[in-house]
Order: sequence, then structure tokens, then C-alpha cells
Amino acid sequence: MSWLVQSRLVNEPFSDPGVYLDFRFGRRAILFDLGDVSPLSSRELLRVSHVFVSHMHVDHIAGFDRLFRLCLHRPWPLVLIGPPGFTDQIEHRIRSFTWNLLDENSVDFCLRAMDYDGHRHVKAAEFRAREAFSRRDADPPGFSSGIAWAEADFTVEAVTLDHGIPSLAFALKEVMQVNVWRGALEEMGLMPGPWLNEAKRAARLSLPDNHVISISENEGISLGELKHRALRLAPGQIVAYVTDAAPHARNRDRILRLADKADQLFIEAVFLERDRKLADASRHLTAWEAGFLARKAGVRHATPFHHSARYLDEPDVLRKEFFASLRAEEAETLIA
Repeated sequence: MSWLVQSRLVNEPFSDPGVYLDFRFGRRAILFDLGDVSPLSSRELLRVSHVFVSHMHVDHIAGFDRLFRLCLHRPWPLVLIGPPGFTDQIEHRIRSFTWNLLDENSVDFCLRAMDYDGHRHVKAAEFRAREAFSRRDADPPGFSSGIAWAEADFTVEAVTLDHGIPSLAFALKEVMQVNVWRGALEEMGLMPGPWLNEAKRAARLSLPDNHVISISENEGISLGELKHRALRLAPGQIVAYVTDAAPHARNRDRILRLADKADQLFIEAVFLERDRKLADASRHLTAWEAGFLARKAGVRHATPFHHSARYLDEPDVLRKEFFASLRAEEAETLIA
């Protein structure tokens, strides 16, 4: 199966949170959170089209300046989405710089910032280079409830978690995977071409089997025959990202809904279970609870991160507790 994106942590688990999602067949990438991005090359950062920020604590936004600076001379926009208040905070960040060298002859780079409240976008603004990045309020996108972004090939769902402040968790969900068996095309005497994109689109939309796909001006084939012989359909990939969440039942329920049956879950594991009082006080998950949530959600692969520096002298202990919980049949009874 060929996934739309390849995902990986930006930093090692004791450093700033963040996940880089690289589109394998397109010159773009997405970021979940924007902490320290020094491990990413300029080329990798210039591919970023969208950044989904959980909240504005410094370890989740410290990389903004580098990304913004790199994008200043590119002609396509950068979209940033965060919790309520996010657009105003981005405006303050931009206004802290001096822009006297920008004018109508500058590359018209556009930064778009949006507030998302866990259900819908409630505010949006544009900042354009040719306008010295002055704020221009815009209409928020009208996606369905629970959708932070949507395109033809994927959606990004989001929920609000409690971290003492709203903290967003995200899940990129591909639409149905439609792959072509080239050997079957050859057996059918069909040549690959643009018509295959229409066939894939029709399959994703679940059009009826008698729907005719036009191969050329005088030739067509039914969608049903293609599905039976040359197309392979499968559910799309789900990549979930969860960080900075208090260990309580409401957060737990929202995380489980977001990460249900995810192919890849990146989830914070900040403290050991023996230090649960610290987890409660700072509103973070323990490694044991994170492992429990990954198991309960039925994810295929899970990666713990956002480890507390108090465990640097025993760097594997959080990971070991996480995977012990992930595999423990009795884990459900140990979470209060």
C-alpha cells in the first residue's frame, strides 16, 4: 500500500514536540506543531504548506521565525491554524519585526492565520508582503464541524483538549486509497493516462458500478469493471498527534475518538506513572496512560514523545513504561 504521507518526529523525544508529514508524491509537507525546527533543512521547510499548532507555549511555536523567514520570498502561501487567540498572537509576532523594505514590487508572499475552537474556524486573517504584512481580516473556511482542514485527498480533524488552556490534537485522515494494478491494465489492453485520475475520483466518491469512465473520445469502460479487474480499494491512512493534555476522563474520551484505529499515533508521554502527581499538576499524560490510550484506540503503530527532562539520566524508562502499558491486558483497570 502506498500512503499519501510519510510522518516522523522533528526532534528526539526529549526535545520540542512536532511531527513532519511529507507528501510522497507532491512537493509539499505539513507540520503538527512548530517548536524547534533546526533538524529540518531549508528545503524541507520550504515544502511546508500548512502548520497545525496545538497551543502557543514556547516549545510549540519557537520555530515560527525560521519558517517565516524562509518563506518570505516564495510566491505561494503559508497557512497556520491554532486555537482561539492564535491569529492575534501571530499578528503580534509579525509586528515585532520592521518591514520598511517591502513594497508593491516584493514577492507577494501571503501568510494566513486561523483560529479553530475544536469545532469550527472562528477567525481568519491574511498578512501579505506587498502590504508590509498589515493585517487583513478574512472569512474563515466553512468546513464541517470537527474539520480543521480539508482537501480532495485528505482531511485534518481536530479536537480541543484541556491543558489548563485549550490545546488542539490533530489527525490527518486520507480519503479512500485507490491503487492501479498495471498488469491488469495491460491484460485489458488499456494504456495509463489522465483518465485514470477520473476513475480514481469516481471510486473515492462511490459512484455506481455502471458509471462510465471515458478513456478517449470513442472509448469508455464501466467503473465496476475497473474495480473488479484493475483497481484496488483500501481505507486511507490515519496519522494522529496528541500532546499537552491533562490526564482526566474528558480528554481521554476525545483522544480515543480522534485516534481510533489510527495507523500511526504520536502521543506525549511526559512523566512516569510513579510521578502522577506531577502529571496532574502540569496537566500532562504519563507514559502509562499514553500507552493505555494507544492500546484502547487500537492503533497500528505508536510513538511516544515530549519526555520530561527529569528522566534524562534514564532515557529509556519512559519508552519502556509506554510499551509495557501498550501491551498490558490489565492496563484498563489501572487507569483511574
